[in-house]
Amino acid sequence: MASIAVPHGLVGDSSPESQSLVIGAKDLEGGEYGTFSNKEPEVLLEYWKNSADEKDADYTRLNTVTGRLAECATLAFLFLQLPQIILNTKNLMTGDFAALFAVPWMGQLTGLLGNLSLLSYFAGKRERGAMIVQAVGVASTLIVLMQLAIAGAMPLPAFGATATAVVVGYILNLLNYQGLLRPSIWQVWEEAVTIGGVTVLPQVMWSTFEPALPHSMLPSMVWGTVMVSLVVLARMGKLSEKVLLYMGGVSAWTATLLFMWGPIAQMWTNYVNPANIKGLSSQTVLLAMIGNGLLLPRALFIRDFMWFTGSSWGCSLAGEGILISMYINGCVSSALFWVVSAGYVSWIGGMLHKDKRAYKLPSIFSPLRELVSGSRQYHG
Repeated sequence: MASIAVPHGLVGDSSPESQSLVIGAKDLEGGEYGTFSNKEPEVLLEYWKNSADEKDADYTRLNTVTGRLAECATLAFLFLQLPQIILNTKNLMTGDFAALFAVPWMGQLTGLLGNLSLLSYFAGKRERGAMIVQAVGVASTLIVLMQLAIAGAMPLPAFGATATAVVVGYILNLLNYQGLLRPSIWQVWEEAVTIGGVTVLPQVMWSTFEPALPHSMLPSMVWGTVMVSLVVLARMGKLSEKVLLYMGGVSAWTATLLFMWGPIAQMWTNYVNPANIKGLSSQTVLLAMIGNGLLLPRALFIRDFMWFTGSSWGCSLAGEGILISMYINGCVSSALFWVVSAGYVSWIGGMLHKDKRAYKLPSIFSPLRELVSGSRQYHG
């Protein structure tokens, strides 16, 4: 996701221990229990039978390849933020601190919170490639925020709190990935991340349409209060298992929606002021498209609907959609537009075909049906 712990043998982990399935209660409409559950879930390790029908050469090969592709996406997202870091460094070295005020620190902070939340999500799923992508996103955004703090464009207390949250988040996620963290500590961390995401998302959505809408902090106050109340009720055991089930995925979905809202805000800005389109960088759009495109096969292969939704949105709207608007307004050449568009369609078609072969499905649309319906779950 346009989105993005430490590499530990950078090959997608396909060991049975790395892909456990929580079956404390049966799946309900494709959801999973999170750390909000009142009862300790029964954790069972389920294995696919080593039969030709389930795990043949195509399956094993695609499992490895998609894991490596997800790790390769790290480079695209690293270079996505690199131009801004270099520009900020030049301005700081020349004493042009005012130039850094053009970078909105709240927008950068929103992206960092999204990355941090998804880092926790993928750590829980033992998806090492996606973890690295999110960790790189957190680190690169933190560097930008540090530059803004040095220039005075971001309050120092806010940067200090952000840096502390990042360090704590890295440590907790690494310990949890290694199985060294107490569940009670991880639960507190996930509750904090969930409250933060639910508080920030509605405020970002509201702010997109200012000044058409009056400036107000009411959205964040209302939703933040609601989420805090739900967490407290969960701790007291006052919520049903169905509610707890969905609360377990709230953090990851709010982070995904934050990333999905980014291109919507950009499209709205382009609509209100078409002159802004000329200020967009086609290289940045392509890097976001490539990064998300490399994540898509893995998200489809493990049947992670949330991950697939965010990455496909990043490719389609943040990538192809914005590229279309740039093409219509003459900001990119016809050759670039058509080559990228044809490559994107070919990549999606090839991805569906490979997944169909690996799982022995009847058509290339079957993987998408399984993804949406949740009829198949991935087991390493």
